[in-house]
Amino acid sequence: MSIWTRISEALALVGDSIGSFLVKLAQSRTTAPEKSLGFTIGMIALGAKMAKADGIVTGEEVKAFKQVFHVPQSELAAVARVFNLAKQDVAGYDSYARQIARLFHARAATLENVMDGLFHIAKADGTLHPAELIYLEKVAQHFGFNSHDFARIKARHASAGADDPYLILGVARTSELAAIKTRYRKLVRDNHPDKQIAAGVPKEMVLLATDRLARINAAYEQILKEHQL
Repeated sequence: MSIWTRISEALALVGDSIGSFLVKLAQSRTTAPEKSLGFTIGMIALGAKMAKADGIVTGEEVKAFKQVFHVPQSELAAVARVFNLAKQDVAGYDSYARQIARLFHARAATLENVMDGLFHIAKADGTLHPAELIYLEKVAQHFGFNSHDFARIKARHASAGADDPYLILGVARTSELAAIKTRYRKLVRDNHPDKQIAAGVPKEMVLLATDRLARINAAYEQILKEHQL
């Protein structure tokens, strides 16, 4: 059974309130498959709110959302229902963000997957609108990320920080190479696809973690070159 079929069945049981569904799921004891369901619904809901953050839902943003999840054509109707319900739900994005955060540990790599997906949607129209950045930063705060964490995540997506390998790894330029290596190894462990799936990230989104890992590896290689190693 696909994650999209499970979403349709779950919403049929709880009615049309995505917010209520996430609250119930976050308050219950959850296994990885249940977390995967809550993660996906919450991600779709936050994505819908993200697409409206600058006041306009563009075709590029909808297309980007489909890219994040690699939604098959046969499942578009199930995703569209969640997307539309999220836009109509009285619950705000802050409610969705809090419930997703309750499903996982604060500042977890799993939650960075959500942030990466939202950034992907936000920049789909070629620019990061100020209202979108405010939205993203507030979601990050609900996830337990501080301003330094947010700057690190943003660096993977905004051109202003994309060339700074230290910012991408979240280390100071003055850090000893040994400390940088320790940080790098931790990031690699946290972002390994197998660990992401075990934590509850659906396979449809593991590619986000894979892409992040590639950026982490590239940043570390750049730092090693600077140290002529």
